[in-house]
Amino acid sequence: MHKAFIALGSNLGDKRKNIEIAIEKIKEKGIKILKVSSIIETEPYGYKDQDSFLNAVCLVETSLDAFSLLRVLLNIEEEMGRKRIFKWGPRNIDLDIIFYDDLVIESEELIIPHPDAHNRTFVMGPISEIEPDFVHPVLKRKVIDIYNDLL
Repeated sequence: MHKAFIALGSNLGDKRKNIEIAIEKIKEKGIKILKVSSIIETEPYGYKDQDSFLNAVCLVETSLDAFSLLRVLLNIEEEMGRKRIFKWGPRNIDLDIIFYDDLVIESEELIIPHPDAHNRTFVMGPISEIEPDFVHPVLKRKVIDIYNDLL
């Protein structure tokens, strides 16, 4: 079995409900949810001219490899009506694999750890809440230390 951290975000519609539905859909796909962070409100990242986001992170356990997990998450986004109009644009749901075990993957389809996660308080904060001692496999630092440096 593998453990992965999945970031969830929404800034369209009923944001909290979107995150709750996504978590339920993850469970329905046979992926075990081990922990879920608090849901926090954050300012947009990248493209600023949009509504604020609600963000959370869940720690999951799965038998799926990282690429299969990505396909499941993209399918959930599609099921929920996600439209990819432009980078960092508004979205009803966003599901990103941040970490998958301690693997480092760099391919056209998937990059793990998520390449910009260490710069995002809305990712490092929730991960620090549920697994503060998890070590970033590239930076070789605990997520809580990375998060504290961002504050």
